[in-house]
Amino acid sequence: MTLELPLRELVCRVYGRVRQDPLLAPVFTATLGETDVAWTAHLDRLTDFWSSVMQGSGRYHGDPFSAHLRLPDLTPVMFDRWLDLFQATCREVLPPEEAAAFGTRAERIARSLRMGLFERIPARKALYQAAGPPID
Repeated sequence: MTLELPLRELVCRVYGRVRQDPLLAPVFTATLGETDVAWTAHLDRLTDFWSSVMQGSGRYHGDPFSAHLRLPDLTPVMFDRWLDLFQATCREVLPPEEAAAFGTRAERIARSLRMGLFERIPARKALYQAAGPPID
């Protein structure tokens, strides 16, 4: 996918909104701080991430799940809010087909992270123990 809008600009617009959002900003500020230096490094990493996801560039070499797992104040509703901001920004600055492609991929990523962090399926053994003896 070739973007009409540079990917870095899209990431900066989305996270500019995140930095101002009353729900999301505190988590990011607690993790990254408020300095532009810290945010620049984070935006570089996010640009690499989206380049890998949408353009297959292979520039991102990280583990988004573990990064989110370390955030103590993260809640499921934050993923919905992030997704709203992300998709709204995409619709405003990208052509419809690109916005839809980014939005769909972002939705899958948010759902996967939310499920992995907050909706874990208990281990099979624990499930069987909780269920009691089998019923014939």
